[in-house]
Amino acid sequence: MEEYKILKDLVGFNTIKDNQNKEIISYIEKCLKGLNFKTEYKGKILIMSIGENPKLGFLGHTDTVEYIDGWKSNPFELTKEDKKLYGLGVADMKGGIAAMLDAIKQIDFSKLKYGMKMYLTYDEEIDFGGIKELNSKNEKFPPNMIFGEPTNNEILVGSKGLLAYELYFKGIKAHSSNPAKGKNANLNAIKFLTKLDEFYNNKIKTYIENDFEIPYTTMNIGIIDGGSGLNSVAANCKVGIDFRIANDKHIKIIKEEVEKLSKQYECEINIIEELESFIDKDIKYIDKIKTANFLTEASLVKRTNRMILGVGPITAHEVNEHITEESYKKLVEQYKDLINKICT
Repeated sequence: MEEYKILKDLVGFNTIKDNQNKEIISYIEKCLKGLNFKTEYKGKILIMSIGENPKLGFLGHTDTVEYIDGWKSNPFELTKEDKKLYGLGVADMKGGIAAMLDAIKQIDFSKLKYGMKMYLTYDEEIDFGGIKELNSKNEKFPPNMIFGEPTNNEILVGSKGLLAYELYFKGIKAHSSNPAKGKNANLNAIKFLTKLDEFYNNKIKTYIENDFEIPYTTMNIGIIDGGSGLNSVAANCKVGIDFRIANDKHIKIIKEEVEKLSKQYECEINIIEELESFIDKDIKYIDKIKTANFLTEASLVKRTNRMILGVGPITAHEVNEHITEESYKKLVEQYKDLINKICT
């Protein structure tokens, strides 16, 4: 497994909820220093660079999701079987980071006109804490950025936006034998959601944006949590909703409707995430516009050409997460080709 040594080493770190963040960051820093990169910043995030006037940046997050029962091998040990590589994070996204490092090892930067930068972040799987910290430093990103999320070797140049809510409905608790004495928070939530669903289907969903595989803004009611027992009128109800935004004009329209309904059905609003969509159509290194339905850190990096490109198949968050050897080797070549094209 020597040809996959870097990937093997990365999988060996337990970075669930950034558990071994310090160790994996130090490992990657050592790899890059051995390739003449210099460290610009090191904490829970890592910024390194080589050469002058960087024209290209690679970004990867080091954390992974938790694994669940059902794995046929040790999730923290890279396992090869039938030309597939198994391990926690091999797709999302230690495979992307390892391929970046393997590609960089084969580049003679003394022959390139422009330099490049490497960014390693944390907490992508839960709250985007790493990229938010990076942005708080007012980092000036290179004009071209590559994000190593799994894409099955396809270059994606856009992503839907996100508008996510937590809604809190308050009622008055009473015994279910006399519900008129109380006020049912669950019932208010149901009425609110019925109206919001009608608004969504009659207005928002009718707008088509063909640049996305699912060509419209989607709505999902992910959480409904209310009441304390069958024999009590619900005094509280929490609802979680997210909209994957295909057209940024929808953000304002949805916010206005939610605000109106909140007054009618007595609920508190908490916007937990608001991100605009993006499509970078002017990138000259691609042949066809393809976009992601999922969210990545690319949505939080502004004023640069963004390409999302990583391994396949896309088995992120799955039991027995794996990639193919063919895809990994192809990705290394794709990264090398992009470095040479962009930095020459």
